[in-house]
Amino acid sequence: MTTFANILSLTILFAVPLLLVAMGGMFSEHSGVINIALEGIMVVGALFACLILQAFDKSGFGPDHPILAMFAALLLSGLTGMIFSLLLGFAAINLKADQTIGGTALNQFAPAFAVVMTWAIQGQGLTTIQVPTWVRITRESLGMAPAADGFWNNLIFKYFYLTTPVAILLFIGAVVLLYKTKFGLRLRACGEHPQAADSVGINVYKMRYSGVLISGFLGGIGGLAYTLAAGSGFAASVGGYGFLALAVMIFGNWKPLPILGSAVFFALFKVVAAYSDLIPFLPKFENLKSASNLYQMLPYIVTMIVLIFTSKHSQAPKAEGIPYDKGSR
Repeated sequence: MTTFANILSLTILFAVPLLLVAMGGMFSEHSGVINIALEGIMVVGALFACLILQAFDKSGFGPDHPILAMFAALLLSGLTGMIFSLLLGFAAINLKADQTIGGTALNQFAPAFAVVMTWAIQGQGLTTIQVPTWVRITRESLGMAPAADGFWNNLIFKYFYLTTPVAILLFIGAVVLLYKTKFGLRLRACGEHPQAADSVGINVYKMRYSGVLISGFLGGIGGLAYTLAAGSGFAASVGGYGFLALAVMIFGNWKPLPILGSAVFFALFKVVAAYSDLIPFLPKFENLKSASNLYQMLPYIVTMIVLIFTSKHSQAPKAEGIPYDKGSR
């Protein structure tokens, strides 16, 4: 039961960044802008969040106020993600550049920028930014008495970070914003038929910028969430999670609830791949050299198989990726 609780806890931990980043892509594409730059946004958000966590750790503020320090890091990751996403928004909306090429360029720029920034702050060759141990929420940090290992204790507190409750709140907010507000209706209209939206007085350019900025905010927080889940510090990479989140978004058909299910589904295979040695009922393939690589490929193989069978039924926003020309009808 303890192993099962650990697997569930890890699945939630790895599902959180997928959910956040996929929802970010959802908002951007519902506005009409394809956000291939999610990987780069995650890198930039994680970079600045880890830098401020490291600064809090050295100053002593973090160990004394871990929840407040983590909340500040989450806000910074979201804000830097928004600022970075403005580059995509300007290229795609104002310059009407190819959105796929623009996103790809930002994905290539972000890791290089992260390496330069990290070396400038930590020293030449010191690429990894270590995440302080106090960022994890424990029973003690909440003022509760320590407890022995058990199903519920392991499920809740074994891998518990502030990103998990924040992701739940953001998910609820995303559902309400997208389907229960005028803003959500206008955003979706701009991704389906921007000319019709413009004809009733909706500013398509502003709505598309709004979608991209929300995407950057969620993607930046998702970058920090992935770094915490990986547990090895930030090393100018998020392991292709931005692209995996795009697959989750497509598999979830650009809708929050299916995206949530897809994130949990893909996260489960990620956990199986990362912790295959610790799961007793999985075959070990002892006669094969580097058998662990078989499990490392599993999430991406599953991604390709799922997309093969589901992409034909996907209903993407009709105007996504098409630069809006106010003069056309």
